[in-house]
Amino acid sequence: MMQDIKAVFYSEQQLQDKITEIGRQISEDYKDKNLMLVSVLKGSVVFMADLMRAITIPCEIDFMAVSSYGNKTDSSGTVRIIKDLDRDIAGYDLLIVEDILDSGMTLSYIKEILLARKPRSIRVCTLLDKPERRKSDIYADYSGFEVPNEFVVGYGLDFAQKYRNLPFIGVLKEEVYQ
Repeated sequence: MMQDIKAVFYSEQQLQDKITEIGRQISEDYKDKNLMLVSVLKGSVVFMADLMRAITIPCEIDFMAVSSYGNKTDSSGTVRIIKDLDRDIAGYDLLIVEDILDSGMTLSYIKEILLARKPRSIRVCTLLDKPERRKSDIYADYSGFEVPNEFVVGYGLDFAQKYRNLPFIGVLKEEVYQ
């Protein structure tokens, strides 16, 4: 896998330091709330696992799986729910946990669906933010790192379901995905 990586953007240690910082802030902001973390599978599972351990207040978790990329590098614009939440979210303070906020189209769709289910509040936490590619008017309330318009993999992020298990965030060589 390493031969497919052009550069490492964020090391394992940088990721852990940032997640500890975000977890501390979420713990403070939600200390008197009914927090439920909603992981958007599959990409955010690694981030979610580390983030929930960095949160020091009681919280619940649930998972959604959506697809808008397939094996491509750009969103198709069509979002399919593959796995919905298992719980009723009415009255919860939801924190949607994403691996990367890119075009924002998928996250906007998810947020709209979840708002109709009457949670007390919805906020967004993303490990990576790529504002240069934003097509929807959406932002992250908690964000780890801003990344340039490069195709990044590792720490849960994939290309064609591979590279998720890299312990860092790296840039994939163009010849791998073209």
